[in-house]
Amino acid sequence: MAAENTSVEIRDDREHGKLVAYEDGTVAGTIAYFVMYPEPGALVAVHTVVRPAYEGKGIAGALAREFYTMAAREGVPVVPLCPYVAKWATRHPEQAPEAPEELVRGAQRQLESHPELL
Repeated sequence: MAAENTSVEIRDDREHGKLVAYEDGTVAGTIAYFVMYPEPGALVAVHTVVRPAYEGKGIAGALAREFYTMAAREGVPVVPLCPYVAKWATRHPEQAPEAPEELVRGAQRQLESHPELL
């Protein structure tokens, strides 16, 4: 997965709940997330961070795009509790289907009961 004007590799670190963007082997940015249960579940984006040295290179957008692509491959919706991912989704509705409101409320409850996920 490449961001604009840069060679970025994006890898899913499911065990640690992070989608990580690397540029030349260095961590450039991450989306922290969790897998919502019970089935069918969802991928819940909680927080997006891009290191200052990598800002303005399209890394956050590349992470958001890959997050939605990953969810589509797994056949689950995305709940964008992260403000950046939510904003990206409104700008790219063709790539970011809206999650049902009940799923959003469930993800919010799950996050509130697990503050360590922030």
